[in-house]
Amino acid sequence: MAYKTDADKIKRWREERHWSQEHLAELAGIGLRTIQRIENGEQASRDSLTALAAAFNVEAIALVIDPEVEASDIVQRRNERVRAGARLVLWIHLAAYGLGTIIFIAISLTVGSFIMKWPLIWWGVGLASHAATVIVIELITRYMDA
Repeated sequence: MAYKTDADKIKRWREERHWSQEHLAELAGIGLRTIQRIENGEQASRDSLTALAAAFNVEAIALVIDPEVEASDIVQRRNERVRAGARLVLWIHLAAYGLGTIIFIAISLTVGSFIMKWPLIWWGVGLASHAATVIVIELITRYMDA
């Protein structure tokens, strides 16, 4: 059975100790190519993990990625992308509203009365509901991350 190793942790630990890949392979009693594959994120066998754990003087479980933590990180990254996208779209809507306001005022000035008042008001209502939606998205995704 192959395990999903924490390649970043293994590489970081090796570099913190100022070990080369060759030195780690020699200490662990496994091949250099195996170390290279593991550090590149490929899966490792149980024997390879046990040998690496012995070389680092830790339990083998310390070298494996916890699926729950990984799933939580994926959800947090997805939620942050959703929040960022919702905020961006709101800013675009707000910019369009500002430009529309300028155009509606210009139209009204040429006519002599503020005839574009109602379209501007209803667009503002739409903008306010869009802002409320973004706030709800922020709250829900932050609650999910907690």
